[in-house]
Amino acid sequence: MDYIECTCMVAKDNEIPDISEIVIALLAELGFDSFEESEDAVKAYTPSENFDVGAMLERIREHPELITSVDTRRVKQENWNQLWESNFPIAEIADRVVVYAPFHTDVPEMEYRICIMPQMAFGTGHHETTALMIELMLDVDVAGKRLLDMGCGTGILAIFAAMKKAQPVTAIDIDEWAYCNAAGNCERNHISNIEILQGDSSLTAGRSFDIVLANINHNILLSDMATYSKCLPSGGLLLVSGFYSSDFPDITAAAKQNRLMLTKHLEKKDWVAAMYRKESN
Repeated sequence: MDYIECTCMVAKDNEIPDISEIVIALLAELGFDSFEESEDAVKAYTPSENFDVGAMLERIREHPELITSVDTRRVKQENWNQLWESNFPIAEIADRVVVYAPFHTDVPEMEYRICIMPQMAFGTGHHETTALMIELMLDVDVAGKRLLDMGCGTGILAIFAAMKKAQPVTAIDIDEWAYCNAAGNCERNHISNIEILQGDSSLTAGRSFDIVLANINHNILLSDMATYSKCLPSGGLLLVSGFYSSDFPDITAAAKQNRLMLTKHLEKKDWVAAMYRKESN
């Protein structure tokens, strides 16, 4: 499977703060799931399969106040690792977690060390949403808890949960490459107790989890909120991210409609991660 790389040159407007973050939020709504920021541009990536480049470009060009020009190209699968290696520094989170790749040297000693080779899957610890999810998880007692990582990407959150003694752990992603990549990353981290499945949230039917993680995007979180709630018992926890701060009220309202009450949230560069606890009937 190939990817679409979209490079958006960001407008310079002192009256619009954090303009790059607004551009990233727009691209996330259009289906892009991983991003790189530079001083003048934002690069975004999404699987090319069933992706309408023309419609995407039309939507982007509706926002000349944010994006001055846009360019797209197809990234071949065999070029993906080289691309990521050149843009994948070691990530340190909350002074307790380090995320690194197999090609890194001089990896610092920390409480948790996670080795991730992305291979076209989302979740390296560099994007704010992944880092925020890990920060939330640091303060959650997951030991012995049944845990689901929905939309697992590289498997980074499931692997971190397993390191914190969650048991059993299930990781689900609709993308075949993510499914294979998550399995490889489990091996790299010597994790053997994660069940990895390919598919969508319908795979949770008839199953129950104490904790559900979902770092996906605003639209999927809203459409699947009832499904997440259904597989959680009273007192179960839902941790979500992948959405902009402006979408936080919508996410929380949808959660409340499904008996999920906000207990904590974190923000970074206008991205949000939030934790909800399910109430009893």
